[in-house]
Amino acid sequence: MSPRRQGVSDERFDVRTLASTYPDGFALHSHHHQWAQLVYARSGVMHVATPGQVFFVPPTRAIWIPPEVEHRIDMKGEVAMRTVYLSGRRAARLPRSVGAIEVSPLLGELIAHVLSYGMLDPTIAEQDRLAGVLMDLIAAAPGVDLALPLPRDVRARRLAERFREMPAQRTRLKELAAETGASLRTLQRLFSEETGVPIETWRQKARLVHSAAALSSGASVTEAALGSGYESPSAFIAAFRRQFGATPGKFRTPRRIKTS
Repeated sequence: MSPRRQGVSDERFDVRTLASTYPDGFALHSHHHQWAQLVYARSGVMHVATPGQVFFVPPTRAIWIPPEVEHRIDMKGEVAMRTVYLSGRRAARLPRSVGAIEVSPLLGELIAHVLSYGMLDPTIAEQDRLAGVLMDLIAAAPGVDLALPLPRDVRARRLAERFREMPAQRTRLKELAAETGASLRTLQRLFSEETGVPIETWRQKARLVHSAAALSSGASVTEAALGSGYESPSAFIAAFRRQFGATPGKFRTPRRIKTS
């Protein structure tokens, strides 16, 4: 839902919010907004697809979407989504490309506080200061690589979707390639040309990004490892550290997460 569809047309507001809870499997089909958007889930995992890439967005992470960027959001588990919309004036110094960021406890609480206002009016000093702090925290938030580049070829895209939906599957690539109607050599070429990484690297990153989402949703390190196709936690931890520069424990949150 865009800011304009919330029933308020007064242009003096330059920060607006939306809180919604969606069931597992619900999709917000491809759309775009005139305003920039920070999409954050207090619980559940979102798959956010933009042209050429898809992001896994778990709790404690958010997706930054600049104005006019087409995007689709798919819900994995019940998702308590908290969205902040920012006017072009407010978003001018923030990134101009889509990306995932870490949501610190302070930023998470500030988002919840801003939601209690609904909208922030820059003509009211207190609300203008809140908007400024919000911009500062978003700008300072560390980025995290939760994006998977998507191939354009329909056969390669079909295989990429298989990797995403079934990360624990250990079926050999040659067998999976046969199911797409292309040879493994053709798919290897397509992945390298259209995503910039070899197919094996893409598959491993898909597993690790999936595991990061699982950890953020409360899974243990062992559960995340096995659910992502790793046979041992030690191998998983080493691969995870290489990908994200941090241990799985940094991504893990308790199973019970407040959704208010």
